[in-house]
Amino acid sequence: MVMVHRPPRKADNFHYHGPSLFCERVPLADVARRFDTPTYVYSHAELHKNATTYIDSAKRLGQTCLVCYAVKANGNPELLRILSGLGLGADIVSGGELFLALKSGFDPRQIVFSGVGKTRQEIVEAISAGILSLHVESEGELQLISQTAKSLEKVAPVAVRVNPDIDVDTHAHIATGGKWHKFGVTLDSALSMMRSAHGDPWLDPIGLSAHLGSQIMALEPYERVAERLGAMADELAGAGLRLDYIDLGGGLAIDYGQGPGPAVDSWLESVYGVAHYRGYRLLVEPGRSIVGSAGIILTRVLYMKQQSNQTIVVTDAGMNDFIRPALYGARHPILPVHRNEQIQDADHSLYDIVGPVCETADVLSRNASLSPLQPGDLLAILKVGAYGYAMSSNYNGRPRPAEVLVDGDSMRCIRQRERYDDLLGDSA
Repeated sequence: MVMVHRPPRKADNFHYHGPSLFCERVPLADVARRFDTPTYVYSHAELHKNATTYIDSAKRLGQTCLVCYAVKANGNPELLRILSGLGLGADIVSGGELFLALKSGFDPRQIVFSGVGKTRQEIVEAISAGILSLHVESEGELQLISQTAKSLEKVAPVAVRVNPDIDVDTHAHIATGGKWHKFGVTLDSALSMMRSAHGDPWLDPIGLSAHLGSQIMALEPYERVAERLGAMADELAGAGLRLDYIDLGGGLAIDYGQGPGPAVDSWLESVYGVAHYRGYRLLVEPGRSIVGSAGIILTRVLYMKQQSNQTIVVTDAGMNDFIRPALYGARHPILPVHRNEQIQDADHSLYDIVGPVCETADVLSRNASLSPLQPGDLLAILKVGAYGYAMSSNYNGRPRPAEVLVDGDSMRCIRQRERYDDLLGDSA
């Protein structure tokens, strides 16, 4: 498969002005000169646009729709402060993410805590913080929350995560709603757990949740799971347990080159009625569709070589910096930071863009169609704001890259590049 990398639309916050690729009004070559490579670069305008799209769509539906940003997608504290300042809630999956969310200004009453493996300490921290709800994923977890709440003498609000057994068309590693997945519990178990929680003086059962996966291109699976949760909530109401909300998770797709996913307003409108007309609040947990298109990673070409009729381009960014291509086979658009405007698509060459890590899987793109490259050239890998830096590591003894925020014509570092000393940790 040949991936043709075309310039973004002029309206995008990453765009060409003449031969140079810009983030908003800052040339990306200037970012590389100041902060070196590899470096993550985020557009404040793009992040703000994506977040306000959700906020405005939710407002049009009324005050019964809460948008909780999935912190796991990108937990940079500066980006979190921007999102909390806009009024978003937060979806967290660990004590560390709770810490980040609270430090970044999120209202604890708008924080939900998901995840299959919460520790007692994390449960203590969540109950003590007064978050909206703990999303429970097993009977054992429900028992531990009850015991912990009793020891704290504080009632714990809970919701049960349902595994709806609905398959979606996405990569196997990011599908979460099938019966063979580790997430949630069966419908029958969920109803039983909610009834048990209703009879427990230390638990306050307030919701049902589900999450189908990530990078989902269709609305129909969401509509099915909304109806399923709505029917379950009504059954519980008939038995005297009236819930506050149903939570449909996140996972809305963005355009990595395969075409756009559903529009945000279409998604929310397609499922809002199921909750609203039954008298429940609707919660959603978007991550990728808020931060994904707001980030790129800058990388520099180190070497080029011919191998088996293919030109291999070795860059200074590898799978430790950006693992999605190696982990998911993800394909991200790649653009030159400086383009030759005289060269047409027909004059492009095919390249395997690879990183320096000692793994065969360390390939950023295969058969990328780009104008002729040479060592020293800068490349921008687009739409890496979600699950980019968040999944980076020190594998092969490689310090993590810097993160830079661009706002109009200004740029500033929002996470310093790690140094070799950082690899020593507390043993330094």
